Amino acid sequence: MKSSSPPGHYRYGTPRSPGEGWRVGVTRHPPRGIRKAEWRQRGYFDLWLPQLAPSAALLKAYLDEKLTWAVFARRYRAEMRQPDCQRLIDLLGALSHTSMFSIGCFCQDESRCHRSLLLPLILHSRASFPAAEAPRSFASPPCYLAETGLPD
Repeated sequence: MKSSSPPGHYRYGTPRSPGEGWRVGVTRHPPRGIRKAEWRQRGYFDLWLPQLAPSAALLKAYLDEKLTWAVFARRYRAEMRQPDCQRLIDLLGALSHTSMFSIGCFCQDESRCHRSLLLPLILHSRASFPAAEAPRSFASPPCYLAETGLPD
């Protein structure tokens, strides 16, 4: 099976780029004043994973300029080492071999946005998963059982 391109990034509400794939939103809160049915249509995201956003306390401290970017980055990476976050990062890393997607946020400056920290984590995880081989397809569960030799 051919490996897909590595994930990319985008800003919420911008026009889709060719080859961008699924848009995965990684903000703690959805867009205000936009109905859920319009999230995809308006270019926000196709899938929303708020677990990969910085904690509310960390983001507030950074936006209030109580933390430098370096401290914010270090603490965000520590948050992403939590088991639930790591599992999602690993899932995205593994899926990136066969599915095209981009991660997005509201921030205009990607270099000072958590998505610039998250993308390398996903790419690192991607490298630890070999590209999956093409799955064999079976006509029905009984055919699968006969093929694999598993008991009925």
